[in-house]
Amino acid sequence: MNDLSAMHGFIPVASPSLAIALGGGGARGLAHIVVLEALDELGLRPSLIAGTSIGAVLGAAYASGLTAKLMREIVGTIFRTRSKVAAKLLQARVGRFSDLLFGNGGNPVQLNAERCLEAFWPGGVPKSFAELMIPSLIVAADFHASKEVVFEAGPLAPAIASSIAIPGIFQSVECSGHILIDGGAVNPLPYDLLLDRADIVMAVDVTIGGRMRDRRMPRSFDALFGAAQIMQGSITAQKLKWRPPDILVRPPVQAFAILDFMKCNHILRAADLMKDDLKRRIATQMLARQAG
Repeated sequence: MNDLSAMHGFIPVASPSLAIALGGGGARGLAHIVVLEALDELGLRPSLIAGTSIGAVLGAAYASGLTAKLMREIVGTIFRTRSKVAAKLLQARVGRFSDLLFGNGGNPVQLNAERCLEAFWPGGVPKSFAELMIPSLIVAADFHASKEVVFEAGPLAPAIASSIAIPGIFQSVECSGHILIDGGAVNPLPYDLLLDRADIVMAVDVTIGGRMRDRRMPRSFDALFGAAQIMQGSITAQKLKWRPPDILVRPPVQAFAILDFMKCNHILRAADLMKDDLKRRIATQMLARQAG
């Protein structure tokens, strides 16, 4: 993580300032990397990043100093071999299968989110928000209080782990006496946290579309995650009616499911199709604000 070849170096913070929100959406969220590549290629550095779920993971990785190009390479390496991914996931289990028989409290079908981060994050997760090169906000949901929790200081790993703690896949995260779950339950596209904190706010939404086209009966996991995407899409739609971001990005990744991480190269190639247009949109906004 501290390799200088991976750092942004002296890329200037955008003037006018540009803040970005990276939304939740599982494997589809790998498309965020293409958006970050567009910024790197334009020579722009965001002034602030807000992330939910997979957006929190990739946003924090970028804010820690990784270039988007290197992030693409890392993701391609991680998800190249199914057996290696399975081995990492086994290490991140909450319990063993024997726990089901002997009631030891573990759940072998759930994952510990912090262990997952350590298993997949190259070089280890930075210890705190203070180590990030770009200020960041990470969204989680307080299960018992039924409200949004926004982290922007303190230990980093628990914040990211909370944000990705999708019920059914990850064990809920206990943090400072609160039980936290996936931030997508309350704020799947957290651009509203950036409004009035930058000259231009860009939001990347990967939840739109992708229902089964053949109308067959969905399997249990398909129904569970499909329902979550419908809910998140509805939350985002209402926010957009209230006040949209200056730039709304919707990468063409509707064909992919929330757990299609092994299709990472296909997801990235699909998102690549919109990169040139996105760079034009960003440049146009920047020039318009400068002129104004």
